[in-house]
Amino acid sequence: MRAIVVRQFGAPEVMEIGEVAERQPKGGEILVRIEAAGVNPVDTYIRSGTYPVLPELPYVPGFDGAGTIEAIGNGVSGFAVGQRVWLSRAMTGTYAEYALCTVDQVHPLPDNCSFEQGAAVAIPAGAAWRALFLRGGARPAERVLIHGASGAAGLAAVQLARAAGLKVYGTAGSDEGRELVRQAGAEAVFDHSADGYEKEILETSGGLDLVIEMLANVNLERDLQLLAPKGRVIIVGSRGRIEIDPRLTMGKETDIRGISLFAASA
Repeated sequence: MRAIVVRQFGAPEVMEIGEVAERQPKGGEILVRIEAAGVNPVDTYIRSGTYPVLPELPYVPGFDGAGTIEAIGNGVSGFAVGQRVWLSRAMTGTYAEYALCTVDQVHPLPDNCSFEQGAAVAIPAGAAWRALFLRGGARPAERVLIHGASGAAGLAAVQLARAAGLKVYGTAGSDEGRELVRQAGAEAVFDHSADGYEKEILETSGGLDLVIEMLANVNLERDLQLLAPKGRVIIVGSRGRIEIDPRLTMGKETDIRGISLFAASA
């Protein structure tokens, strides 16, 4: 089958279209014909060789995808050949014509969802859920800022937080991005490229119980300044180092927590 293959870590140019062996499903496995593949930041970190855990070379990238079931292994129930599904990881990469999955990595795709929408579910929504509720302990009526809310994980976090009854604020760096965040359900949206936007957030919110942070190497210190007593910053993304004053966590007894979907048991 045709797939995108990475034979050395590096820039996007290391990705090549090539032929790889198509694997057939064994017991408890499902083979999915890929119609759309999700592209996530973690895919780029792995491809560039900067992620802490790297696959053996060569490899086929991609964790998220959606398509139709091509074949089913022994012992699999609840699925049928031809069924529309979305994937939360795969045994083989999703940047390919087919992906081999364990049964727990395959989920029915509703008829009112496109394959493209299905391919954008797993990592963005999974990261948002884990950040808000499993690591952040979000509770109804709490004030949450999604710092960098116009990306896939940010928009998912806005929708999930709003559905759970939180007061939701967001930031984005463009007019288009801010409109997307408003449409997703944020009650106030701020321009994080504007001078003094932190003051606007404090004046509007009165202090934040929770910050979901997408770019910690830029924003972490200002996040700590925005927190109310006992507030939490949950780090979803970071692209480098940052120096902060630890005393910012002490006076209000605030927390900094990280997340990784690869630490999830399911």
